[in-house]
This record gives sequence, structure tokens and C-alpha cells, in this order.
Amino acid sequence: MKAATATATTAEAVTTAPAYKVTPARVLRSEWHKLWSLRSTWITLALASAFVLGVGIIMGVTYDGDDSDVDTVVFTLFGTQLSQVCIAFLGILVTAGEYSTGLVRATMTAVPRRLPVLWSKAAMFTAIAFTLAFVTNVITFLVAQIWLGDTDKALSLGDSGVLGALASSAAGITLLSVIALSLGAMLRSVPGAIGAFVGAVLVLPGVLGMLPFDAVEKALRYFPAQASSALGSVTRVENTVAPGTALLTLTAWAAAILTAAALLLKRRDV
Repeated sequence: MKAATATATTAEAVTTAPAYKVTPARVLRSEWHKLWSLRSTWITLALASAFVLGVGIIMGVTYDGDDSDVDTVVFTLFGTQLSQVCIAFLGILVTAGEYSTGLVRATMTAVPRRLPVLWSKAAMFTAIAFTLAFVTNVITFLVAQIWLGDTDKALSLGDSGVLGALASSAAGITLLSVIALSLGAMLRSVPGAIGAFVGAVLVLPGVLGMLPFDAVEKALRYFPAQASSALGSVTRVENTVAPGTALLTLTAWAAAILTAAALLLKRRDV
């Protein structure tokens, strides 16, 4: 009798056991498939690359020596200012986009702990954004050198500081976009997050910079957009913090805002 009862209990446990267990790898794979299944992802990333490459070619073709004082990598990658907006917009869509479609309810039902979803989104997006930005930067630099090779801006990838500048530019774009992703998770609104990113990250520092106070000017160097401007250059950019400090500052901003988004995700209803 006891054996039969034990067998029945075991059979019931096997029957009611979930077919799949929620693991970080499976959550990450789910987020990966969701992102690449959207047409907006392909369009946004294509535009981000096209802006950098297109502007880089224009800068190379039209160079006549007037901007000889501008760092060569900075000169070549002027298009990253447009690319940044595209990638940041995609970051917002990764998080806030699910709230606008209602898909977030299904996502959080499948992953009740919630935080693995945010961590997976952030990790996946960071890897994609950095890879795209870095590869695009390298290609743009090499293509622009076709026209700049016989000028005072002739450089090669093997020259001191060039690869580091290209990589740090990609890192700056990526970390700013992670901030945008975090704002999307916090505000749960695509228009609201875009407004917050453009207003607080891109516009507000310029407004504060008009104040005639040295303390404000020094503090602004540690704001996200200003810290990012210290990256992507072979030579030191004037009136900015050191590249290493800038990278740490941006990382701290991205981590802090992402942590705030995680706390809100845990405390609020979906």
C-alpha cells in the first residue's frame, strides 16, 4: 500500500513538474529572438551604421585642410552624433516598447522574478550596440583613409591610440544608449523616454553650461554626454576629463540608472 502511494505521488510530481525551467540563458535567448524578430531593429541599426559611414565618406572626400587641427578619428567619426540617436532610440524600444504593445504582461508571466528580463535586455543590447558601433567605426575609418591617406590626416589602424579611440567611441555610444534603455524601463513610455533622454542627457547640460559659474562648468564634465565627448579621440580633448575617467563616469551613470530601473521594476505592478 505504501509503495503504491509513493508511486502515485511520484507520478503526480512528474506530471505537474514544469516542462521547462526559467534560466538566465533561456531568458537571454528569448530576448534575443524578440529583438531580431522586429523590423524596426534592422532598420534602426542599418541607419545607425549608414549615418557614420556616409558622413565619414563625405568628410574624407571634401577635406581641404581647413580642419587640420581636428583629431583625425574625431573628424572621421562625426556621423556618430547621428548614430547615437538611432541606437539610443533602439534601447528605449527594447524596454518601453513592450509596455506600449502590452507584450510585457506575457513576458513577466513567463519570468515572474522580473529582474532576469531587465538584465538580459541590458546585456544583449550592450553587446549588440558595442559590436555594431565598433565595427562601423573601424570600417568608416578605413574607408575615409582612402581620401585622407595623402593628407595631414593620414593614419592607420596600427598607429598609436587609433584602435583605442575607435573602441572608446563605441563604448561611449553604447553606455549612453544603455542609459536610454534604462530610462525606457523606468518611464514605460517610448515618447516619455525619448523626451527624457534628449532633454536631460543631451539638452540640459548645454543649458546649464550657459551659467557663469566655474563650479558648474567643472561639474558638467562628469555629465553623461560630456563624458562621452572625451572618448573617441587619439589626442586629449580640451576641457574634458581624461578618457579613463570619462569611461568610468559613463559606466557609473549607466549602472546607477539601470539599478534605479531595476528597483522600480520590482516594486511596481506591470
